[in-house]
Amino acid sequence: MDDGRAKLKNRLKRIAGQIAGLQKMVEDDRYCVDILTQLAAVRSALDAVGVQLLTDHMEHCVADHQGPHSHAETKFKTQKELVDEMRLTLSRFLK
Repeated sequence: MDDGRAKLKNRLKRIAGQIAGLQKMVEDDRYCVDILTQLAAVRSALDAVGVQLLTDHMEHCVADHQGPHSHAETKFKTQKELVDEMRLTLSRFLK
């Protein structure tokens, strides 16, 4: 699980670099299409991070909420509460 978190942190650092690049593109008055293309790449990268987090959450915190890799916040919730929380989280993520 620590390896997974390290990979997510690295991905987020790369995304932060992409955001800084977008800011510079705007400051440099770059062509709008180039900025929009880069923005699409950032959105795609963020979606990939979100999908990975959702997958990890389902595996470790919902399906195995009493297991050794689950988050402390899930240990005292019922399976129904976790499924309802997952449903709400998915609806927010997919907007």
